[in-house]
Amino acid sequence: MNHVRVLLTVPHSKCDIKDSLGVHPPPLGLGYIASYIRTFGDHEVMIYDALLARSTDEDFYRVLESFSPNVVGISGTATPSIYDTYHAARLVKRFDSGTYVVVGGAHVTFEDTNALAECPEIDIVVRGEGETIMEALLRAIETKQGLSDVRGITYRRNSQIVRNPDMPHIKDLDSLPFPAFHLIPFEEYRFTFPVPGRGELPAVNMMTSRGCPFNCNFCATPINWGRHVRMRSPENVVSEIELLVEKYGAKVIFFFDDTFNANPKRAEQICDLILERKLDVFWKCDVRMDLINKPLLTKMKKAGLFHLSFGLEAGSERIRNQIINKKVDVGDFHNLVRWCQELGIIPNVFFIFSHPTETWEEAQETIRIIEQYGDRIEASVAILHIYPGTPLEKTAKKTRVLPEDFSWTKKYRTKIITLPTAQGDVPLYKDKLTWAQISELVFRWSLSGGISSIFPKIPRIISNIRSPGDFVRYKVMAWVYLKLKIKRIFVKSG
Repeated sequence: MNHVRVLLTVPHSKCDIKDSLGVHPPPLGLGYIASYIRTFGDHEVMIYDALLARSTDEDFYRVLESFSPNVVGISGTATPSIYDTYHAARLVKRFDSGTYVVVGGAHVTFEDTNALAECPEIDIVVRGEGETIMEALLRAIETKQGLSDVRGITYRRNSQIVRNPDMPHIKDLDSLPFPAFHLIPFEEYRFTFPVPGRGELPAVNMMTSRGCPFNCNFCATPINWGRHVRMRSPENVVSEIELLVEKYGAKVIFFFDDTFNANPKRAEQICDLILERKLDVFWKCDVRMDLINKPLLTKMKKAGLFHLSFGLEAGSERIRNQIINKKVDVGDFHNLVRWCQELGIIPNVFFIFSHPTETWEEAQETIRIIEQYGDRIEASVAILHIYPGTPLEKTAKKTRVLPEDFSWTKKYRTKIITLPTAQGDVPLYKDKLTWAQISELVFRWSLSGGISSIFPKIPRIISNIRSPGDFVRYKVMAWVYLKLKIKRIFVKSG
């Protein structure tokens, strides 16, 4: 084999939560891998975003037929859509059983052996960062030397699942080429964000660091990307911004970093370079509340920041710092919201209900903060999700929220709680709060303007009822919703 033909694909997903977001950014991870592959060897690379194309099986077969790949790399990042990844793998093998099917992403990184056991059509799982692993993997395939020396993969050998040692994290992120957005129909994404006073503007996603030094119980980032935050230099970051503005017409940059201000000094240097080069660009990012001050926020605003996301998660100090392990003070939240209001920045705050051991009184502390601030903040509210690889997953198994026989490879699991239409098909953590109490918390937020009416979602809600337990939960939610709605009407009329 003189060279390898590599098809990288995002599978078409029927996951309701993705549809409800209404936006689909370019596939950043595949863009990085594609550009990196093109720096070594004589390999041909194609990116096919079946989610963007709303691809049918027949569409995917036509892509396979026209490109004739030797290797198909499939995104297996999202837990809610992992079965769409499995379906894509089966399509590839039906088309050509000799094609290598490689799956990577956060979900399969933690569930590598289960993914191979559940889906025999998958040949190889890439764990963690894909760039250097794919380089070693393609060299092994090209030279037919076998896979035993390729670090960071899990695969089959003689019908046995083999887990090779991890690949070290990439230390110098500046060494990575920019994502290969020229390999996708960039103009078809219509990825936009509303900027106050400017309307909907074309946007693009970008990552300037990998890793997280913190340890929130519901998050797998520190395990997946590492606790040591590896950062691109300010010069490298701003050079990519210039490219995205000049070549792709971006007016908004959405920084995908878990904590953009993990190093406040670097954040300030990025702002300085944006201002120095007079880049006409707006941007949004996620920050850690206790690592920011008003002078830094003022400079970020001057450099184009218009939308800032940060997590308080819970109003209760016990839940926030002892259970979630967030280790932030509510005073930092109040200060940051005030600074955002003074500077004209939109504060988007993350809140979560139904934490382990959370009582009704403690949950009330969270909803009171949301109601106190009203439309002065964007409140992003969720019921606590359980994801593979997280500390919360261990807690859920220990407390039997996830039953003894639980497996991520079983599609329809009757002993757990999910809300596919609203929250994605991922297990929810339910401990001390009753389902009626959880429903009341969510609807008190939504009725205050958090989400649009639930009525357009009713057909999808009904189609996702899988068990008597689902029916009872939706019945309780309907009763709580109507009760709160009627109460709200009487309060307004009175």
